[in-house]
Formats: sequence, C-alpha cells, structure tokens
Amino acid sequence: MKIFLTGATGYIGKRLLPLLVSQGHQVVCGVRDPSRFQPPDSMKANISVVTTDLLDAATLTNIPDDIDAAYYLIHSMSSSNNYQTLEQQCAINFRERISKTKAIQVIFLSGIINGKALSDHLLSRKKVEEELLSGPYALTTLRAGIIVGSGSASFEIIRDLVEKLPVMVTPKWLLTRCQPIGISDVLLFLLKSLHHPETYNRDFDIGGPDILTYKNMLLAFARVSYLGRVIWTVPVMTPKLSSYWLYFVTSTSYRLASSLVDSMKVEVVCRNNDINTILEVEPIPYEEAIKRAFTKIKNNEIVSSWKDSYASSGIEIKIADFISVPTFGCFVDQRRSTMDDRLKTLDRVWQIGGKNGWYYAHWLWALRGYLDKLFGGVGLRRGRTNPNEIAPGDSLDFWRVLYANKKEGRLLLIAEMKLPGEAWLEFRVENDQLVQTATFRPLGVAGRMYWYSVYVFHGFIFSGLLNKLTTRQDEV
Repeated sequence: MKIFLTGATGYIGKRLLPLLVSQGHQVVCGVRDPSRFQPPDSMKANISVVTTDLLDAATLTNIPDDIDAAYYLIHSMSSSNNYQTLEQQCAINFRERISKTKAIQVIFLSGIINGKALSDHLLSRKKVEEELLSGPYALTTLRAGIIVGSGSASFEIIRDLVEKLPVMVTPKWLLTRCQPIGISDVLLFLLKSLHHPETYNRDFDIGGPDILTYKNMLLAFARVSYLGRVIWTVPVMTPKLSSYWLYFVTSTSYRLASSLVDSMKVEVVCRNNDINTILEVEPIPYEEAIKRAFTKIKNNEIVSSWKDSYASSGIEIKIADFISVPTFGCFVDQRRSTMDDRLKTLDRVWQIGGKNGWYYAHWLWALRGYLDKLFGGVGLRRGRTNPNEIAPGDSLDFWRVLYANKKEGRLLLIAEMKLPGEAWLEFRVENDQLVQTATFRPLGVAGRMYWYSVYVFHGFIFSGLLNKLTTRQDEV
C-alpha cells in the first residue's frame, strides 16, 4: 500500500517509518524541512519525500492523489502560545487535501480525552479529532496517555526527577491517576490499525495494564533504577510554581512544563481495552517499558527523542535558511590547528557535548548553560540523543545541528540559548587542519556588548577546545 506519513521526523513517526517499510509499504513522508529528514540508505527505495507544511495549504498539493491511507502524527502542544488555533487549522488543511485523494483511512494518534474537565492540550486534541472526523475517509483515533520509551518526554522528565532528587516535595497533582503505555505498544497499535475494518470510524483509548498515580510512576522508576527515593506531596504548589519546579529540575522547556502541569491535573485512564482484543495486542507493564527504555539507552539505540523536536527550545527554524553562515555585520572568532590524527579528531567532534562534555573548561560551558536556564533558555540539560551519531535537526546541549557530514568533515551548529543575536559554531576539516569558527550576528547595542563581554573568555575556551580536538591523546 501507499501510505502518507506526517511527522516523519518526530518522535513517533521516526519509529513508525521503518516498521511500515518492513511490511512492504511505499511510504510518502511529508516534512516541512527536507534538510532534517535523513533516512538510512536501506529504506530509500521504499520512501519518497514531499515538502508539506500543514499551515500552508498550498504545499499540501505535493501529497500524491493515489495514497491508500494516511497517518496524522502532528502534535505541537508547546510551540507557541496559540497552538490550539494552529493545530485546528492544520487539521482542517489536512482534511481538505486528504479528502481529494484515494485514501480510505486516516489514523490519528491523540490523547485520552474521556474526562469532563480537559486541559488546554487535551481540548486541542479533541478539536483536531472533530475536524478530521468530517472527512469522507474512515477515521481511526487512538488515544494515549503517558508514552514511556527511550527518548520520550515523559520518560526523560521522570528520569531527571528520580535521578536528581533523593527527596521530593511535590505538588498534589502527583496523586492524579493515569495509564501509561510503552512506546513499543503504541507502534503496534498504529501498525495493526492500518486497513483494519473494525477500527474504521471509531476511537479507542490505548494504555498499559497499570493504572498509577504520577507519584507511583516516580517510585516505580526508582525501584527499576535501584534508587531509594522519598516523595511528599503538598497542596501549596500553584501551577506556575509547579511549572518552574519541572523546568529547573528537568530538561524540559518552561512552556512545555506549563502544558504538562496543566495536563497532569486531569485523570487519563482508558475507558476499556476493546482495542487490545480487536488487534490482538497485549500491552506490557509500566516497569517493563522502563526496563526496555534503559536497554535502548545502554546500547545507544535511541531512534528518536523529544529533545530533537523544536518544542524543546521553543525556537523553530528552517535549516536551509541558516546553513549559510552570514559574514556581513558579524563578529567572527576563527582558529585552526593541525590534526595529529584526522579520524580521531572527527570522532571527537562527532561526540562533542552531552555526557562527553566540551573537552576543555567544561565548567564554564556548564555555567553558561545554568545562566541560560535562569533566563528561560534550554541550558545544557538536553544533551544529545546518540553519543556517537549526529544528524541535521538534532539538539546538542544548547545548540541545534544544521549540517553534519563526517566524510566531508564539517559540522555546523546554531545556538538555541538566550542571546541578543544569533550564533553559529562550525568545525571544518581543511587538508590536515581543523578550522573552528564561532560567528555571532549581534542584535543592536546589547548584542555588541554581549560579544565584547565574553570575548575575553574565547581566547582560552576555544583555543583549549581546539587543542583537545586535534592533539593525539589517550583520553579526551
């Protein structure tokens, strides 16, 4: 079958794509920025890519007419203040275009919305579902609560809280019940719903076998991690204070933290498990989902991470617009050094950031990340998805990867930290030398003052970093 897949660069879509290909489907991937989409060569024969922006109806004409089904995996609960309106318009534009194709089914991954009181996020999901329902195709809606898997926002936030805080004083919403589900089961439900008549024009809640409070989820995570943790809940934390608590302790952005707190006050428990019988899926328990996530992390097999979404920074860019580093009106700090070993130098460049740190004066990088967090930025806590591999669009601490070609010997990053301007950091191999270039395009007087205030530190931070990258040593 020919399947149209939205969100192919997102957390769910990136994992669903190879499963669809493995079943022999031809998959048309709709992406806003093709520069971010880099599937492995082994799948390319079964994949075509079209540029689509669901907010721009004109681009949706790129979707082929002869598709058999489509997946709607667009989710943007923290990208802007008016995300509800934007999500609804995306659904309308999608419905209008898919209605003119040969698609007989649309599969929509939503959130559990069976409660009377809905958060803004869940209400937005409900409105999207209502828009999609009015199309001539059969709509299958799968409603999930907390999704647990390597790289998922829920898993990473829970992990941050448990690993960093031996004792937690938490808001009362941690006593709210929910029904988490492992990412492997979400993918199974999505895959098995495809062209399954019993799922047509129906909505289902999908969840694991455990109904837990968020407090129980934290304690269960601690048990799996062999960590002793104590949690007290108090009734005095306001939503705003709770959001700040999540923001400073975890790697989430404040906007996402605020949306999560709003959602966590609402119980999300499945109405029934009819879908399990229809599709013959037996979801795994919560603790098993955690163990599987840790196995993926240990083996460096994290396929996708929420941190690579632009929602993790609140800044959305089109890579093609920034891949050519400007020169006019910019401050440039360029240094070069002869490499003792080209391959080892490139390995170090490709492993920079995350748990490996920045090789030299890492405490200063950490301090910069801490200050960025204080001013509402992303800080260093996002780390990186894979310790060895980098792809365009990936987050890398407080940078975003614009270009990464190891064979060519070029890595280009753009800053997502709070700055009075725009900043790029580039590593490029020229013959036997590594050229390291920091470029800053200031915004007004504040930008120029910022550059001069940090310039004194560049002398030893950037020279020390370059030396660590290019000099032969047993351990960096």
